[in-house]
Amino acid sequence: MKLTDTHAHIYLPEFAETRKEMLERAEKEGVSNILLPAIDSESHAALLELARQYPGQCRPMMGLHPCYVKEHFREELKIARAYLEKGGFVAVGEIGLDFYWDKTFTEQQYLAFEEQIHWALEFDLPIAIHSRNSTDECIEVVRRNQNGKLKGVFHCFSGNTVQAQQIMDLGFYLGIGGVVTFKNGGLDKVFDTISLDKVVLETDAPYLAPVPFRGKQNEPSYLKYVVEKLAGLKNISIEEVAEITERNVRELFSKLAAKS
Repeated sequence: MKLTDTHAHIYLPEFAETRKEMLERAEKEGVSNILLPAIDSESHAALLELARQYPGQCRPMMGLHPCYVKEHFREELKIARAYLEKGGFVAVGEIGLDFYWDKTFTEQQYLAFEEQIHWALEFDLPIAIHSRNSTDECIEVVRRNQNGKLKGVFHCFSGNTVQAQQIMDLGFYLGIGGVVTFKNGGLDKVFDTISLDKVVLETDAPYLAPVPFRGKQNEPSYLKYVVEKLAGLKNISIEEVAEITERNVRELFSKLAAKS
């Protein structure tokens, strides 16, 4: 069984002492591709170094995370743009809006989000969207910019059925991770009516570990618990979940498919 973790921050310091073993565990569990979303300039070097060390397993994205859109966000965007122009990235991300932690730079978050969407269209790359407490707002931004060519994924989707349908109607995918295993996560209701045709898998490691590891450090090898949960919700085999989601990965991340 082959799986892709479409969103994992495994270049962060939390994995410094265990990264090699963690990647071996991922490979053992069939996680042959791990996509690395960017945060800001302080961590870009670590992200790119990991992708350089493990080119067959770890694939980089580039962008500015909305939580790091501050006073000097334009300088951060210039740095990200310079990296992007060098090529070799599978997506622009993670980008979007975050209205959970701080709304001080709301206007700047919108500006950064839209600018990076324009990059994605220019370089023909998908976008990985962070939409914490801002799913409806992110949907509206995508709707305004959807010219038939914009594509991407709403990373860590935890919204409702209406939002899921709106996202899919825009041609976008749902990034499903550990939240689907949470007792009160709400995604079980979403999958009562939503198919897996626009679903890709993720861990968001080191965050949001699935049951039975909830509250602990997440890692790509735990993706199997997400697969098992989805298989149960849709009453299909884990092999079918893997097959469908891998097909979706190939459709969404064309640069990744070209390298595989």
